[in-house]
Amino acid sequence: MSTSVVVTGLGATTPLGGDVASTWSALLAGRSGVKPIEADWAKDLPVQIAARIAVEPSEVLPRHRLRRLDRCQQFAIIAAHEAWRDAGLAFGDEESAEGFRVDGDRVGAVVSSGIGGIITTLDNYDTLREKGWKRVSPFAVPMLMPNGAAGQVSIEFGARAGAHALASACASSAEAIGYGIDMIRSGRADIVIAGGTEAAIHQLNLAAFASMRAMSTRNDEPERASRPYDKNRDGFVLGEGSGIVILESEEHARARGARIYGIAAGVGYSADANDIVQNDADGMSKAMRRALADAGLEPGDIVHINAHGTSTPIGDVGEIKAIKKALGDAAGQIVVTSTKSMTGHLLGGTGAVESIATLLALREGLVPPTINIDDLDDEVDLDIAQGEPRKLPGGPAAALNNSFGFGGHNVCVAFRRHES
Repeated sequence: MSTSVVVTGLGATTPLGGDVASTWSALLAGRSGVKPIEADWAKDLPVQIAARIAVEPSEVLPRHRLRRLDRCQQFAIIAAHEAWRDAGLAFGDEESAEGFRVDGDRVGAVVSSGIGGIITTLDNYDTLREKGWKRVSPFAVPMLMPNGAAGQVSIEFGARAGAHALASACASSAEAIGYGIDMIRSGRADIVIAGGTEAAIHQLNLAAFASMRAMSTRNDEPERASRPYDKNRDGFVLGEGSGIVILESEEHARARGARIYGIAAGVGYSADANDIVQNDADGMSKAMRRALADAGLEPGDIVHINAHGTSTPIGDVGEIKAIKKALGDAAGQIVVTSTKSMTGHLLGGTGAVESIATLLALREGLVPPTINIDDLDDEVDLDIAQGEPRKLPGGPAAALNNSFGFGGHNVCVAFRRHES
């Protein structure tokens, strides 16, 4: 019999709030985190908006830690601390309030990033050119390496069962959750700190995405720029932040009396092996079908999908077609939303933040709306939550979180409502 994996802790720092509670409240309120970029370097770019973090790490972490961590690593540490505390777990050799002691040999860390420490890389290159090699930070290598966040989280929490970083572009943190599920199912760990992080709001990245014509240029209306499924969408908005979940075997969670948010029921993967940038409907639908099979679910069990929904003209419609292909007639009964309409696109951090939103939607019975839909695209013929939160039915239910990335990476994570 397969080991059941549950979610016992949530942590996040996003453009909507410095923790899960404030982020969730903003999602339900339909509030956008997109703002103008005030930096001088943005003035000559075609894209001058982004979804920056709501609470700066300098307000949370001491200065000496900030100097040794890339911005994306700072986000991951902050989100991981919240998730760990939320799960009721103690640090190091401490015991929890219930007298429970964590065995670090049975704790894993899977924290992914699509790009890694890109700001450290670019800033230190500028320093090298302008001031010489002696002024390059001695911490640059551990700050810029893409596995840096996973390593830092592993050290922070004494996670010795394994520290892993999966780079699959915008599907990275969803894949991290899937890998964490597999670690527990295989018996390698009892607890896994899983999720992702990204800090890539930099002139080079904005210029590169703008050169691809992938980003919104609605600079005069930042809060209305990310508009999945609207006829007048013109691209995604770059965001930053981190989402972390604590995965645990159900047996282990029950033994220590943990609160359970939901069941991490399964994961599905596929690769398009086709186009490096554009994911195709066939590949996306395979990931969804494989997630259902892995979770032991039927299409009719799904009540909600947190879609990838980036606000690109081709991508949004392609995903809608994939949902219908994967779920058949049941697709018409599912409430779909894109929380990227509010958070922007967190790249490697997006799958984990949206998994948290998916879990809370199941737990609270409320789906956050997709904002900024003034004129729904004619090809979007599914039930999109618009304007205000949508209620979900009570009782047994399941939901999917879709994440798709450049390179043809398709990942779908399935969650089930936990009936206490």
